Amino acid sequence: MKHRKKILKATKGYRHGRKNLIKLAKVAILKAGNYAYNDRKKKKSNFRMLWQIKINAAVRPFGLSYSKFIDKINKSKIAIDRKILADLAENNPAVFAKIVEKIK
Repeated sequence: MKHRKKILKATKGYRHGRKNLIKLAKVAILKAGNYAYNDRKKKKSNFRMLWQIKINAAVRPFGLSYSKFIDKINKSKIAIDRKILADLAENNPAVFAKIVEKIK
């Protein structure tokens, strides 16, 4: 009874029979756990993709593409990662512009 209550408590808010039928609830919990695990991994690539988009949008007015910008940053030995570059591009455009001018 205790185990059943634990499972049904975990499936609170699920739709249809998955919230109150023990067989369906068990499967729903397993799937939800798998999705949660996988999405914790996907979250990292989603953020990297977002940073790339922000950087690309910020370097286009300077006549560069994202790939050329990253290549020049790496060749000029500037050790700033994409997260920081995206943040600078969004919140401190003047500092970001100085970085772009330095690598040109």
